Amino acid sequence: MRAVLVREHGGPEVLRVTEVPDPRPGPGELLVAVEAAGVNFIDVYRRSGVYPGGLPLVPGVETAGTVLAVGEGTGEGPRAGERVAWANQPGGYAEQAVVPAHRVVRVPDGLTSQDAAAVLLQGMTAHYLTHDTYPVRPGDTVLVHAAAGGMGLLLTRFVQLCGGRVIGTVSSAAKERTARAAGAWQVLRYGGRGEGSGGVDGELAAAIRELTDGEGVAAVYDGVGAPTFDTSLSVLRPCGTLALFGQAGGAVAPVDPQRLNAAGSVFLTRPNLDHHIRTTKQLTARAEAVFRHAVEGRCPVHPVGSYPLERAAEAHRALESRTTTGKLLLTTERAPGAPTPRMSQTHRNGETP
Repeated sequence: MRAVLVREHGGPEVLRVTEVPDPRPGPGELLVAVEAAGVNFIDVYRRSGVYPGGLPLVPGVETAGTVLAVGEGTGEGPRAGERVAWANQPGGYAEQAVVPAHRVVRVPDGLTSQDAAAVLLQGMTAHYLTHDTYPVRPGDTVLVHAAAGGMGLLLTRFVQLCGGRVIGTVSSAAKERTARAAGAWQVLRYGGRGEGSGGVDGELAAAIRELTDGEGVAAVYDGVGAPTFDTSLSVLRPCGTLALFGQAGGAVAPVDPQRLNAAGSVFLTRPNLDHHIRTTKQLTARAEAVFRHAVEGRCPVHPVGSYPLERAAEAHRALESRTTTGKLLLTTERAPGAPTPRMSQTHRNGETP
């Protein structure tokens, strides 16, 4: 089968499609025919070595497809022919993947596999951020950076579902229109300092203070990191919460705790999805909530770019450019003239090879 393999850390050019042996499910595992995989910044971090890990590796931690075969001891888990999805499990940039049965969730009939791969990881992240990290209350005003990206659009919707309103930040007029269409109450462009420069963006901070009558926002959901951190800290209301859930723009330098006092006894946290889906019960409940909102139209899915495996490097460049809106996907569609992947008879029958 084909898989996108990383043999050395580096830029997008290290993503190379390679023929690798067909995987086989062991006890408690499923073999899945991958249909779509989300392209996320965690894939960039692992590809580049920001997040250390063993090599070679197959990136992709957000995936959906159809079960081909079932290992022993999977209990009441999905069977052959069922569609499943998972997040924070490796190996998604491939035609087939093996995944623990207790870490997948069933995809409901109302969603395509592409939609499931586009919404699961970021949807569950938006869910825990707005329900656990800082539980949004009716009437709260919060700040969402990069509000037109896949994560920002989902965060905006979940804040609304909790009764809050969003001030979103974007870098272009087109992204401003996208964020407003998703329901952001106000959308602001990065000010004179410009996104990526670090320090406090004075124009942006002043505009946020004005919109909140000088009070500041209840919470900031910041997945950008170094370029926006100082501004995020400066616009919190007293005892507000800064949830630094990513570092798409670079890692934040060490912080003197006294800065949290000076900012108004504010709270700073660096949460991670893994800690919020530790058990099968947590994973299932959070995923089902996300899928339910998506099926019922309360949480629209925003897949805007689909690339075949051979163009994984192009997808990473697009993501890192931060010029895209919505969610990028890799699919297992084969280029014209490419050979059809083999599927053994035992795979067809859903038995363990």
